[in-house]
Amino acid sequence: MTVIGFHNSHEQVHPSDLLRAVQHAEQVGFTAAMCSDHLEPWNERQGHSGFAWSWLGAALATTNLPFGAVNAPGQRYHPVIIAQAIATLGSMFPGRFWVALGSGEAMNEHVTGHVWPNKELRDARLRECVDVIRALLAGEEVSHEGLVTVDRARIWTLPEQQPALIAPAVSAKTAARHAEWADGLVTINQPHEKLREVIDAYRDAGGQGSLTIQVHVSYDPDGDRALALAHDQWRSNVFPPPLCWDLDTTHAFDQASTFVRPEDMHDAVRISSDLGQHTAWIQEYVELGFDQVYLHHVPKEQVPFLDAFGEHVLPQLDVTAPAPAVAIDPPGPADPLRPHQTPQPAVLP
Repeated sequence: MTVIGFHNSHEQVHPSDLLRAVQHAEQVGFTAAMCSDHLEPWNERQGHSGFAWSWLGAALATTNLPFGAVNAPGQRYHPVIIAQAIATLGSMFPGRFWVALGSGEAMNEHVTGHVWPNKELRDARLRECVDVIRALLAGEEVSHEGLVTVDRARIWTLPEQQPALIAPAVSAKTAARHAEWADGLVTINQPHEKLREVIDAYRDAGGQGSLTIQVHVSYDPDGDRALALAHDQWRSNVFPPPLCWDLDTTHAFDQASTFVRPEDMHDAVRISSDLGQHTAWIQEYVELGFDQVYLHHVPKEQVPFLDAFGEHVLPQLDVTAPAPAVAIDPPGPADPLRPHQTPQPAVLP
């Protein structure tokens, strides 16, 4: 049994249209949803950057789906603010919200004017942010001096159970590094041998929880149009790290993708007019061991894709709803402190 979810791309679709799309996704049989969290789109043709956290409140309130979001604490977002946002959504919608915490991309983070750190520093900063967020979600008062600074922070409205903090990883090295703190792993579609390496590295390092994959797809009854749409919208997203981490503007991505050919898109996007082929591709990810598969339709128009997959693809798969999205083993009590209690400060190293 596998969760089949719908990925909501804030870079590509107006938030009002995206809200209607995810509501429709639930109606046609998708059992979960997730979304990006970008300040800039990947290219000029995408043209949007709705604020994910505002949208998530509306989406959770107007569907019964569980939701995840991909977020990069540490530069554009202070970890205390992210902890508060996680706690609020977790309190209002118990068991229905998780967040994947990553080290970020320069295109979204450069706006603070701070130096964009190298990958080792970004990963170290992320680890500090995770510790801060975990402690705050446990009801602790937190002070911290390091790559991020926190002064006597406390979250007063806390969920009964901590939402799951998921590790995003596209490489085996990153998957292994994040295994010690994560409640699960999320990655993106890439060659099967690479996916096996990522899964094995995560599990071998003690990684727990569910395995999730986001799959970029392009469907149209006309195969040539499916390819053209993928090339129009997603040719700026074919670059491997570190280029995709370090380019710092939408314009830079447009320049870098000038010579990407339509035929190059097949490495990054599952493109076909054959719904049976799409079903087979999804089944392959299930057989690799993924518990949750989130489909991102890279063309802007979402409703025809949702209708086609709801009628012809999902019925061929053993689709189920996910388990509650809660932390596996939180480091402390998740219940709110009563007003007469004094929180114990957590001074993190």
